[in-house]
Amino acid sequence: MNELRFDDRVVIVTGAGRGIGRAHAKLLAARGAAVVVGDLGARTDGSGLEGDSPADAVVAEIEAAGGRAVACAADVSTEDGAQALVEAALTNFGQLDGVVNNAGIIRTAAFTDVPDEEYQRHLDVHYFGSLRLCRAAWPHLQKSGSGRIVNTISQAMLGNPMMTHYGSSKGAVFGLTRNLALEGLAEGILVNAVAPGAGTRMAEAGADGLSDEILEYLRTALTPEHVAPVVAYLLHPSCTVTGEVFNVAGGGVNRLALLNTTGITDPDLTIEVVAERFEDIMAITPQAIPQVIPPAPMPV
Repeated sequence: MNELRFDDRVVIVTGAGRGIGRAHAKLLAARGAAVVVGDLGARTDGSGLEGDSPADAVVAEIEAAGGRAVACAADVSTEDGAQALVEAALTNFGQLDGVVNNAGIIRTAAFTDVPDEEYQRHLDVHYFGSLRLCRAAWPHLQKSGSGRIVNTISQAMLGNPMMTHYGSSKGAVFGLTRNLALEGLAEGILVNAVAPGAGTRMAEAGADGLSDEILEYLRTALTPEHVAPVVAYLLHPSCTVTGEVFNVAGGGVNRLALLNTTGITDPDLTIEVVAERFEDIMAITPQAIPQVIPPAPMPV
């Protein structure tokens, strides 16, 4: 297979100053993309700033390797931050072809111990951050003719101890991904998502109770560089899927699929029928129907 390149393409990556986002930005730049490295330098729980400039450090790495990048310390949770990221792309590189919504925050706590403000903060960063950047970028992705968006969700949306606030906000991003994929069909904009697993400071911040051995495994076997190739492929003009989610960790990649079981049909349905036939309702048979958004046509 020919090398997949991103020459003459411009991509915004949020949360790109560290961890998984940094790996995305460096890989895309190495393959020819001009990258807006978005990172505010926030603490892992979103409660404030660390006080450093991680986006500038990543830009320096990219430029030292011969790539093109610009830093943007914008707050993705605000409308102004989303506009600033898009303006950074247009001002510095003249166009915008792809967006990676990777910025995130995390803190583990019991459902009853998380105040409303923290639920809102997780929604602001994960859901509204993704929504606002997609909305600001949308007309420019339309103009691109092969616009691509990759959102970042998490297996925590399916249930994870001490992460109701985090997992539910990521579930909102999943819903955003599926609906934007439908909106984008007529515009040539493809929207997918990844649920990554990697040993980063974010992962460690949400890993209360894990042993030293497991933490070391996260750091050495599940690297951010294992995630970046999948995100890069989903951003490439040759990719034609939309509305899909991929679990990515340690070199493993699989599709997370929604499906409807065959279930039952009974016009005289009663509580007792539901109880008696509940195994039929639950059964995942070969006839189960995946919920697929039709693939987009290949670019001409």
